[in-house]
Amino acid sequence: MLENNETTYHVPVLLRQSVDGLVVDPDGIYADATFGGGGHSREILVRLSSKGRLYGFDQDMDAMSNKLEDSRFTFVYSNFRYMRNFMRYYGVEKLDGIIADLGVSWHHFDEAERGFSFRFDAPLDMRMNRRDGLCAADVLNSYSEEEIARLFRTYGELQCGGRLAKAVISARDNGRIETTGQLCRLAEPILGRERARKEMAKVFQALRIEVNHETKALQSLLEQAAGLLKCGGRLVVITYHSIEDRMVKNVMKSGNIDGTVERDFYGNSCVPYRLVGKPVTADAAEQASNPRSRSARLRVAERV
Repeated sequence: MLENNETTYHVPVLLRQSVDGLVVDPDGIYADATFGGGGHSREILVRLSSKGRLYGFDQDMDAMSNKLEDSRFTFVYSNFRYMRNFMRYYGVEKLDGIIADLGVSWHHFDEAERGFSFRFDAPLDMRMNRRDGLCAADVLNSYSEEEIARLFRTYGELQCGGRLAKAVISARDNGRIETTGQLCRLAEPILGRERARKEMAKVFQALRIEVNHETKALQSLLEQAAGLLKCGGRLVVITYHSIEDRMVKNVMKSGNIDGTVERDFYGNSCVPYRLVGKPVTADAAEQASNPRSRSARLRVAERV
C-alpha cells in the first residue's frame, strides 16, 4: 500500500543522489524536513542500521496517511521551521543529517480542491496546512495593490506584477475573487498567449509562497541547521526556483542568508559548512520521466 501511495502522492526527485549525500553514518539520527509521500524517508531507512533513527516532518495532514511503519521512524506533524523545538522534545541533541525537498508534491497539484494548479477551476486555497492562516483567495481580496504587486514581482519574478495587481484590484471591485478560474481569466490577457502557461505557473507559485510563508520557513530551517548538525553532519537541499536556491547557496557558502561571511578577531572566515561536490541536476532520463525534476537543483554541505 505504501508503494501505491508513493506513486500517486509524489515521485521523489534526485532520490539516489540526495540520499547518497545525506547518509554518512548508518547508525546516525536524521531528519526529513519534507516527508510528503515518504520517498526520501523510505530510501534513508534502507541505508540505516537497526540503531539509526529518522524523523519525518510535514505540516500537511494528508501526508500522515503515508507514515512508515518502522520502529526507527517518527512522523512529526509540523512545519519544519520548528525542527529545533521538536528535536529538544524528543531528546535529540545533534543530528547526522537534514534533508529538505522543497516545493510541492504531485498530490497537491492533482487534488483540485487544494487550489494549487491552474489545470482545474477550483477554490483558491493553496494552504499546505488547511487549518492555518490566510488562503490564496484571502490574500487576493485583502492585500493592497502594492502588496500584491510585491509578491508577484518577488516570488513570481514577474515583470508584469504591477499590471497583474491592478487587474486583481479592478476585478475584486465586482465581487470577491474565489477560484483559480477567475484568477486565470484576469491574468491571461496580461501574460500573453505565447508564454501564458509558463507565466501562469509563476503567478500560482508567487501566491503559494506567500500563503505558506515558504521563504520565512526556509530561512528559519537554514538558520537552525548549523546548530542542529553535529560535526561532519550533512545538510542536503533540493530547490526548484531561484529564490530558494539563492538562500540555500548563500547559507552553505557563507553561513548567512545574505551571503556575507563573518570573520573572527584575526580575520579568519567563520563559515560553518564545507561544500560537498557541485550542485547536481537531473539527467535527461529523470527529466523525461519526472517533469518536476527539470528545475531541480541539489546542494550538499557538511558541518565543520
